[in-house]
Amino acid sequence: MIISEGFNPYIDLMHELADAAAPVSLKYFKKNIDINNKGPKLNSSFDPVTIADLNTEKTIREIIRKHYPDHNIMGEEQPDEQKNSNYTWIIDPIDGTRAYITGIPTWGTLVALQYKGKTIVGMLDQPYLKERYIGTSKGTLLNGNKIKTRACKTIREATISTTDPLTLFTNQNEQDKFLRIAADAKIMRNGYDCYAYAMVAAGFIDVVIESGLEAYDIQALIPIIEGAGGIVTNWQGAPVITGGQVVASGDTIVHKQVIKSLNKAI
Repeated sequence: MIISEGFNPYIDLMHELADAAAPVSLKYFKKNIDINNKGPKLNSSFDPVTIADLNTEKTIREIIRKHYPDHNIMGEEQPDEQKNSNYTWIIDPIDGTRAYITGIPTWGTLVALQYKGKTIVGMLDQPYLKERYIGTSKGTLLNGNKIKTRACKTIREATISTTDPLTLFTNQNEQDKFLRIAADAKIMRNGYDCYAYAMVAAGFIDVVIESGLEAYDIQALIPIIEGAGGIVTNWQGAPVITGGQVVASGDTIVHKQVIKSLNKAI
């Protein structure tokens, strides 16, 4: 299915990037590989990186440079490449490295394309599950089929998620606010990394609440959710410019309730 002719060259490249990255990431998945720590110590600051992260990002960057040598490139594992272009590619080669190294297929390869600071195309590829999500302002496709978020009018009806309620939030106040909402929700399911956002777009999860995100963690996911009919903002209800505090919802009505709760004192 064609989303929009104006996006087609970039969508075609997203497919090329995913097709090239998949065998690299899958080569090491569910294998015993060396795990290095980018964080200062082995606790909540543990920030794993593997050869799969490094080689997958390298593969993606090489292809982008070949097609668009004048575009900016940002990524999690390598220095930014600034070319003073209006276009910037943002890469998270393996979002969910903790899931990856524990053999759980909720990780994904994320690629976003921004034009003048706004993300216009986003991709999440989960090659082990053979699921590829591509979103633009014209719609979101899962393996070529259009998907939509589901209706959810109250927090009590909602299935909510975060990657890790114990370590993801940057302070106790943030954690307490999430747990207050979680206590009112119908279901809380955690630990899905980028895949939780895909499930919002596909209509299986209603709200994801997170904090401390980088641009490469979230920018690719914004057009995927918005293209499927959802909404992504910061905790104040404003657009997510880079990363930080994020709320992603499938229904604007429940989203407003979540934002109101997050801005109410504990």
